[in-house]
Amino acid sequence: MSTLNLRLPESLHEKVRSLAKGDGVSINQFITLAVSEKVATLTTLDYIAERARRADRGKFDQALQLIETAGNETLPEDALPDDLRWLKRAAIDEIVAQSLSAND
Repeated sequence: MSTLNLRLPESLHEKVRSLAKGDGVSINQFITLAVSEKVATLTTLDYIAERARRADRGKFDQALQLIETAGNETLPEDALPDDLRWLKRAAIDEIVAQSLSAND
């Protein structure tokens, strides 16, 4: 375990103290958890970005075709109305485009 001296504005220190008390943990435990969550988030984003860089759109489309034709009927309450079916393809295209542009 290592030691880290940290300078915080008084208002932030008070907020951390209050939140830690509300969670029933020490300030040290609270800050350790907060840093761990941030590291996990950034690590996950890096992992997703790397996976997106290696993605193959053709294979993805093939997998979607398999899902669509797998015989698993959509429950009526889960089905998109006919006039909104374009959203499915548009959403996928947007996610892929955002992922690719984030990697540039």
